Amino acid sequence: MENPASKKTTRKVGLKPAKGWHRRNFVTEVLIPSMFTRRPGRKKPGTLPKLKPGEVGLTWIGHASFLMQTRRTNLLIDPNWAKWMKIIKRQRLPGLELHDLPSIDLVLITHAHFDHLDRRTLRRVAEDQPIVVPFEVGSLVRGLGFRSIHELDYWKPFEHALARITLTPCRHWGARMLHDTHRGFGGYIIELDGRTIYHGGDTAYFDGFQEIRRRFPQIDVALLPIGAYDPPSGREVHMNPEEALQAFRDLGAHRMVPMHYGTFRLGFEPPEEPLQRLREAAKKQGLEDRITVMTEGLPAVF
Repeated sequence: MENPASKKTTRKVGLKPAKGWHRRNFVTEVLIPSMFTRRPGRKKPGTLPKLKPGEVGLTWIGHASFLMQTRRTNLLIDPNWAKWMKIIKRQRLPGLELHDLPSIDLVLITHAHFDHLDRRTLRRVAEDQPIVVPFEVGSLVRGLGFRSIHELDYWKPFEHALARITLTPCRHWGARMLHDTHRGFGGYIIELDGRTIYHGGDTAYFDGFQEIRRRFPQIDVALLPIGAYDPPSGREVHMNPEEALQAFRDLGAHRMVPMHYGTFRLGFEPPEEPLQRLREAAKKQGLEDRITVMTEGLPAVF
């Protein structure tokens, strides 16, 4: 059953494909060719930074996976080190090897889809720390080695040590299979060491970004998805680069970091297109100086 408190703020996308979705063949046009591409990426990661008070370090693992650090806290968001996601081949190497990670204090999962909730990865990063998930997702992470599981409703914060985590609405859907459409989904506002970071999870563009800004008017960095906007189902479930820029404006964030592109081929768009379109649109709008394009494994300090 849908969480009643979320009805006015979230937008669940149905599972019905768009009209004409069958006219293209995702298997022959995208999946099979991608199986024979070589995985580029960094063999040796950059050195994790020594942070000063008030600084946040971000290391992009790939797709929607990030290591987020302050002087005293290490968080993992949507960790996924899988080389294959069922029949979908990972196109770029993870930015860090699992054994290069620092001790992780808290893990966040935005929703149950396989590219965001990888149980094999979670089993390997679990070290008796807490994990935060949206409502009705906790059953998927039980027994993996986490000390506690915290299911959040929209706008309900969770505090752990020096971090305050709030689940925010988005326009997407949460089913891992066809039968579990009740599962929650969203993004996160992460407040730590005086800074506010927004991780958008998976989302299409919607007017809820303005509500997030109203509640959190001082977002320092917005991690926003820009890929998989031409999915095989034809549904509007992800933002394109221009919509991500509008979301960045709606949020009123100081800086944008694009994500959710180049790692897994989830749409018909060419792998290089999302970043090209983002850069072109940002230049036209005079926002290029506020976009930080990250490379897997190379930390950035904000």
